[in-house]
Amino acid sequence: MTVRIVAIINQKGGVGKTTTTANLCHAIAESGAKVTAIDLDPQGHLAVALGITEQCNGGIDEAMLKERMIHQQLIPVRDNLQLITPGRKLKEIEHLAGRKASPRGVLLKDALHEGLDDQDFVFIDCPPSSGLLVANALIAADEILIPMASDFLALQGLSHLMGTIKRFEKALKKKYKTLLVMSRYSPNRRISKQVLNVLLTHFPEQVLSTVIRETALLAECPSFGKTILEYSPKSRSARDFRSLAHDFLEGKVMNGNK
Repeated sequence: MTVRIVAIINQKGGVGKTTTTANLCHAIAESGAKVTAIDLDPQGHLAVALGITEQCNGGIDEAMLKERMIHQQLIPVRDNLQLITPGRKLKEIEHLAGRKASPRGVLLKDALHEGLDDQDFVFIDCPPSSGLLVANALIAADEILIPMASDFLALQGLSHLMGTIKRFEKALKKKYKTLLVMSRYSPNRRISKQVLNVLLTHFPEQVLSTVIRETALLAECPSFGKTILEYSPKSRSARDFRSLAHDFLEGKVMNGNK
């Protein structure tokens, strides 16, 4: 069985990246798939969103530094869903000097080869930056999911990100399966519809069919350490994420203008 390794990435902050990661991972796990979520952001927001509020002694940092095996860092957080926290040393990895025996960019890829073979998916929640940690995620992953907020600045950030992805594809001689999800969508705002239409024009067959509508409920969830599927399971937002999970699993994308 081949594990699907997905980097959830957007170098612009505030686009709903961690919200998307936590809720999508839970929805996919709820469908029966085995999911591991890796919090690759030193801030540890994904861990908090999934109810892990205390900083763990070790996490993905120790696995990348070869101090412990990755399967030793797993924390069961929901049925079919396990988490690997950032760990206190993750910030230091950005500043590691190059080493011939273990190049800095493949630390995560090497770690992932040691103990996650029984998983269906590994989702990597990347930091909002373009440094060494994001490079590790891009080298380790074969798929990319980009959460997009419906504002003009998000479009500018996307252009920069796509340039980064193309450079990695050229250097690594591989083609990522890249999908976008419209997050924090406000159907009553004209700019939301304009941004979505721009995405559909420039990235046909790459925007997942379900949009995640912006609601206060999604902002409230992390403070309770719950996903929307637990916090308000019958809400519109919970329906959105269950539908998004189905789209992701089935490869269901939008066609044409919305």
